[in-house]
Amino acid sequence: MKDLNIQNKKARFEYHLQDIFTAGIQLSGTEIKSIRNKKASILEAYCIFYGGEIWIRNMHITEYENGSFYNHKPRSDRKLLLNKKEISQLEKYLKIKGNTVIPLKLFLSEKGWIKVEIACAFGKKMHDKRQDLKEKDDKLEMARAMKR
Repeated sequence: MKDLNIQNKKARFEYHLQDIFTAGIQLSGTEIKSIRNKKASILEAYCIFYGGEIWIRNMHITEYENGSFYNHKPRSDRKLLLNKKEISQLEKYLKIKGNTVIPLKLFLSEKGWIKVEIACAFGKKMHDKRQDLKEKDDKLEMARAMKR
């Protein structure tokens, strides 16, 4: 079960990424089972600072199909587990207007813990996105030319 790797593919296109952190995530039993079945999405998720802690908001984890009334809510806020130094860094970063913290990847660690990779980011302008698309097209053209 080491092949769990849920990614936010839009993140690198939509945002300029700066610092990247790996954090644990506080989950209930049915949430873990759903994630191990790859029934989670972090496309619309972002992180907030609340009460001296970092929380991930809008991360969707589908309800566990075999869960009873102990099942979790699909879009509830989930606490991220970071040390105090990292939390204070993220808090300072989030106070600046236009900055955000977004999840990049949800994965299984070596010990079997579910971790989330988060990044400090700020949004790209339209011309930056066009430039990225142009560079991507140029790389494809070069690869095709090298293949011939």
